[in-house]
Amino acid sequence: MLRTKPIKDVIAQSEADGSDGRLGLKRHLRARDLTGFGIGIVIGTGIFTLTGIEARDSAGPGVVVSFAIAGVVALLAALCYAELASSVPTAGSAYTYAYATMGEVVAWIIGWDLLLEFALGAAVVARGWSGYLAELLGLPTAWFGEEGSIVNVGAIGIVLLLGVVAIVGVRESARVTNLLVVVKVAICVFIVAAGLFFVKAANLTPFIPSSQPADAGEDGIKQPVTQALFGLEPSVFGFVGVLSAAAVVFFAYTGFEAVANLGEETRRPKRDLTLGLIGTLLISTVLYIGVSLVLVGMVPYTEIDRGAPIAAAFNAVGAGWAGVLVSIAAVAGLTSVILVDLVAMGRIGFAISRDGLIPPAVARIHPRWGTPYRISGVMTVAVALLAGFLPLSALADLVSIGALCAFVIVSIAVPILRRRRPDLERPFKVPFSPVLPLVSALACLYLMLNLSVETWIRFGVWMALGALIYLGYGYRRNRLARHEPVATEPAGEPTPTP
Repeated sequence: MLRTKPIKDVIAQSEADGSDGRLGLKRHLRARDLTGFGIGIVIGTGIFTLTGIEARDSAGPGVVVSFAIAGVVALLAALCYAELASSVPTAGSAYTYAYATMGEVVAWIIGWDLLLEFALGAAVVARGWSGYLAELLGLPTAWFGEEGSIVNVGAIGIVLLLGVVAIVGVRESARVTNLLVVVKVAICVFIVAAGLFFVKAANLTPFIPSSQPADAGEDGIKQPVTQALFGLEPSVFGFVGVLSAAAVVFFAYTGFEAVANLGEETRRPKRDLTLGLIGTLLISTVLYIGVSLVLVGMVPYTEIDRGAPIAAAFNAVGAGWAGVLVSIAAVAGLTSVILVDLVAMGRIGFAISRDGLIPPAVARIHPRWGTPYRISGVMTVAVALLAGFLPLSALADLVSIGALCAFVIVSIAVPILRRRRPDLERPFKVPFSPVLPLVSALACLYLMLNLSVETWIRFGVWMALGALIYLGYGYRRNRLARHEPVATEPAGEPTPTP
C-alpha cells in the first residue's frame, strides 16, 4: 500500500501530448487561461451566498477577518501546490504528488477525496445557479427552485450542457470560462465601488460581536470538533465565531487546485502553473475582502439576507437596479464554477484510471478533441443526477473538509519530495521550507477541526466507501502491482510507427 510511483514515470506521462497517439492531453493553455480557470472556479457560491450566512449566524462584520484568514491559509497551500505543479506538471495534481511521495494508499485517499470535493461542489453550485436564474427570469420554482421541487430541471440542464463543453475541448472551456470571468470580476469590482457609497460606520460596530451561547440544536454533532474535543460550551460570534466562519467560508476558496490539474495541457507548465495558482488566490482574496466589507457595511449584520445577501443589501438601500446586476454576475459566476469543476473531475479521474486504480479503459483520450471523454462523460452524468435530485446546499462543509484534507497532503509532500529527490528541477520553491509547508498543513488541519462533528462523520463514510473500492479492485489491479510499464500508450493499441 505504501509503494510509490517513480518520478520518471510521472514526467514521462506528463510529457505525452497526444499528438502521436500516445495517452496524453493536448497542450493549449497559457498563464492567462490558467488564471481564468482559477478565478472561474473560486469566485462563485462562496461570495454570493456564504458571506451573508456566516456574517449573520457566526461572525458579524468579523466575517471580513474570516475571509482574510481563509485566504492566507489558501495562499500557503497554493505556494505548496505551485512548487509541486511546476516541478511535476501532471493531470492528477495532489493525487499524483501523493503517489510519488507518500505511497499508493495515500494517493488513493486524496484522489477519492478530490472527486468528492469537485462532484459535490459542482452539484451544489448547479442548484444555486438554477435558483438565481429562476429569480432573475421569474421561472417556476417547482422546476428551478431549492424548496418544494422534486427534480431540479435547471440544475440538470446546466450540468449536461457544460459537460458537453468540457468534453469537446479544454481550449473551448477556457474561452467560455475567460468570458464569464470578465463579467463576474467586473461586477465584483462594481459591488465594491458602488457599495462604498452606502456603507455606514454604525453597521461595522462592534466589528467582532461578543461571544454568546449557540442556539438550541447547535450542540452535539452540529458543533465544531474543537468545541467537542475540549468540552467547550457551544457558542457563536467572538473570535471563536470568526474562526468557525473561516472554516466554512474556506469553501469560497476551494477549487483553485483545479489549476494544478491542467499541468499536462499547459504550454509552459514550469512557469505558467505558478503564475496561475498564485494569481488566482491573490485576485480572489482581494475581491472577497472588498465585497464582504461592503456587504456588512451596507446593512446591519442581523438583517443580512441568507439567500441572496448582496442583491438584497442593494435593495435595502434603494438600489434595486444594482441587485439585478448582482444576480447576472451570480449566474455568470456559478456557470464558470460548474464548468471548471467538471473539467477538473475529468482530469483527476483520468490520472487515477491511467494508473489502473480504476479500470484503465475509462481513461481513453478522444482522437479529435484530445480530452478524456469517457471519464468526463461518466462524471457529468453523476453530477447531473446529484444536482437534480438531492438538496446539497447543506453539504458545503463537506466540500471544505475535502479540500482542506487535500491541502494537508500537498503541504506535507513538499518537504518529503525535496528530501527524496533533491536533484529534481524546481522552477518555483516554497520559501522557508520545511517550516512554511508545515505551517500550511497545521493551518489547514486547524480549520478542519473547526468544522462540525457531523461533517467529519459524513467525510468518514465517504472515505470508508473509497477504502472498499481500493481494497476490492485498485490494490491488486493497478499498474505498479502488476509491474506494468508507464501508461503512455492507449490500451490495446499498437504504438504508431514513424
